[in-house]
Amino acid sequence: MQSHPVLYSFRRCPYAIRARMVLKYASITCELREISLRNKPKEMISISKKGTVPILQLINGEVIDESLDIMLWALQRADPDNWLNIEHQNAMQLIEKNDNQFTQYLDRYKYFQRYPGKPQIYYRERAEEWIKLLETNLKEHHGIGIVSNHISLADVAIFPFIRQFAHVDWEWFSNSQYKNLISWLLKFEESELFLLVMKKYKLWQENNDIVLTL
Repeated sequence: MQSHPVLYSFRRCPYAIRARMVLKYASITCELREISLRNKPKEMISISKKGTVPILQLINGEVIDESLDIMLWALQRADPDNWLNIEHQNAMQLIEKNDNQFTQYLDRYKYFQRYPGKPQIYYRERAEEWIKLLETNLKEHHGIGIVSNHISLADVAIFPFIRQFAHVDWEWFSNSQYKNLISWLLKFEESELFLLVMKKYKLWQENNDIVLTL
């Protein structure tokens, strides 16, 4: 009989990062299972055929295997700074665009060798259309948030992907015109919340559960 929700995670995955950040923010205690994407445990596959992280198995056996759904589930239980309700409709629209459009070019920019049809800079330029939009939004909101003058669900949901984009070529990004986005990114990377959820743990093995407050 499990006493906590079980979270299957992979430390560097941006989808898993954003789920862990919100679970930690909401002070939800989970049993963390750090996995290898090259050797996925049968326990994880048995509850979600998708085989992707994050996956959250609740105490009642219910499984949530989409990162955004995990975030929404957590925020509905605890949301001290009102992340969920700050410009909610606009936030959800931005998250959808990030997840369904930007990530396609991000993947090609980062792993351009797999997509030899175009040079790497082509994929970066396509991704920059999204980057420019976020820069404009941040400028309008005094560099604090992408939908408001306060941090919201959208900021936390999108941050790990901007982090990934920036570190493909940090020298270029850090010297780019996107000054508000650079500052916003660094604030998140230096935040206690992010640093706490990025601790390194050994790979999970059966009968070797780690219970953490995430």
